[in-house]
Amino acid sequence: MAYTEYHPHPALAPYIDAYWKVTGDDSPVATQTILPDGCVDIIMNLGDDELPDADGFFMKNEKSYLVGTMSHAIETAVSARSLLIGVRFRPAGFAAFYQYESMHIFTDQTVEFDPMLAPDLRAAESEPKPYLDQFFLRRLQNGDRRMMSVITEIESKNGRIDVATLAANSCLTIRQLQRTFKQHIGLSPKEFLNIMRFRHALQLIKTGKKQSLLDIALETGYYDHAHLSNEIRRYAGVTPSLL
Repeated sequence: MAYTEYHPHPALAPYIDAYWKVTGDDSPVATQTILPDGCVDIIMNLGDDELPDADGFFMKNEKSYLVGTMSHAIETAVSARSLLIGVRFRPAGFAAFYQYESMHIFTDQTVEFDPMLAPDLRAAESEPKPYLDQFFLRRLQNGDRRMMSVITEIESKNGRIDVATLAANSCLTIRQLQRTFKQHIGLSPKEFLNIMRFRHALQLIKTGKKQSLLDIALETGYYDHAHLSNEIRRYAGVTPSLL
């Protein structure tokens, strides 16, 4: 399997994290674990007629799909004839291009995306970055600046901020903040903070530094190594030793 990422145009970077492409090879079908990251993806399937994931969902050839924000890890299968092109939106970035009443209805869901709203599959296959830049620059609207500011604050603190402080800093009530998160991200503020903190801990674990799990737990705001281990099992589905 070959995986390639492309950086979006600078004007799109506040809203789109990356374009990506997965191409199968001669290896047997490979299963990959995708961890929650607070992002929404549009995935275009240009490969096998049907590409099942580990839960039995089929992405059909020549179709585009919307993958909502995940609250847990999922398993995906990549075969020799797989060809997937994706757009990974930054948290809350999807709303800068598409208007939905609430992203909460898509949380942990993969649904077929309206072809009238999706990028052209063949154009995306031919020149992923130039075409997708042009496509999304044309669709770009004014994103929710307050929400993007909230996300920036969370990321700068690696999730180590409480909901009440976050709401106060944003001049919102806690209830307003909760509604805004459900609308733009599909998760509660607390769940999103937990995922960001988990990903920071995961990054430290994978850097290979000689830190104990307890040291990493305390550095990232967990009570102890057992608390961190529980969160890893919750979001990654495995124990820390298997990461």
